[in-house]
Amino acid sequence: MCPGIRPIRKSKLPTESLLSSITLTRMLTILKLLNFLRRLHIHTTYYLTQRKGDNTIAQGLSKLGVPIKTTISANVLEEAINGTVTVRPLPIGTSVSGKVDKQCAHFFGVTINEQQAEAGIVVRVTSTAQSKFKLLYFEQEANGGYNLALQEDSEKTGKVTSAGMYFLHFQVYRMDSTVNALAMAKDPEAAFFKRLEGLQPCEVSELKAGTHIFAVYGDNFFKPASYVIEALCARSYEDSTLKLKEIEAQILRKRTDLRQFETEYRKALARFQEATNRYSQEKQSVDELLKQRDGIHSSFTVTRVASGDFGSSGTAGNGTSSSSSSNRVPGEDSKMGSPVEDGSVEGKDKSKKKWFNLNLRGSDKRVG
Repeated sequence: MCPGIRPIRKSKLPTESLLSSITLTRMLTILKLLNFLRRLHIHTTYYLTQRKGDNTIAQGLSKLGVPIKTTISANVLEEAINGTVTVRPLPIGTSVSGKVDKQCAHFFGVTINEQQAEAGIVVRVTSTAQSKFKLLYFEQEANGGYNLALQEDSEKTGKVTSAGMYFLHFQVYRMDSTVNALAMAKDPEAAFFKRLEGLQPCEVSELKAGTHIFAVYGDNFFKPASYVIEALCARSYEDSTLKLKEIEAQILRKRTDLRQFETEYRKALARFQEATNRYSQEKQSVDELLKQRDGIHSSFTVTRVASGDFGSSGTAGNGTSSSSSSNRVPGEDSKMGSPVEDGSVEGKDKSKKKWFNLNLRGSDKRVG
């Protein structure tokens, strides 16, 4: 290094500031993305609830069986409040069929007397085409307008969709299917226990004598809703009225019983899962023990001991003969015999041969 020249020191400040700026930029991007997602969720919820005609997403959800709470068009409510709607008569004991456009309503006036009001009134709407609609009930205001008091969404019952209002002088309930749908989304098993939680008491249980305004609101997405509306006096349906009163009380008791049973079921289910887990563990343990025992049984074999305990010389460490000698046929030992016996036999043969040869030699000499 040259004298008089100071070394250049690298500063960490530019690097730290660069990292800080990058981190800040990324944080801002994330915040913008979160804000965009929040606004997107708000707009999606708005369009789903307002049920726009061109909203294919809501239509798909509806076809999948997901209930979507919808609102009534502001134009319909405004016309009703102003009293500028057309009201058609619907006499007791009759029915009227028709088709109503989406986000539009057909209004009907039902006139009842004192006896009919005391007996009870039922107004029902059905659709064999399984159209979606709302049954509305309006109270008449002093200025001649109509204010919305009750509404019932159509529900699929069998092969039709239907909605009804029952003014029978006792508390009746309507079913809010969205409660059960939310329970199914969180826990399908809990949907059964929450099935009766959607019961909501109807605000009006009786009607007074006079003319009452009902309406059928088209709730389809694209096409008009076909319907049949009818008004009935409960005097001709006393048996059905008593059965409905009894079944409503039974359903309320059953809802209370289900709430208690759910706690018992959850505890029993936890014990069952614990027992199932132990069953799997015990089964695996038993299988392993039996497998080990089979292995121990298999170790008791001559072949396995010989191959493991004997050397290549064929003799055991204690000086005994190998197993090959013990596997000989019993007759072979007698045939092999001792060396003495074998030598005696060979000696006899040799003596005969020598004797024969000597005789021959002796006879040759005599002849010669």
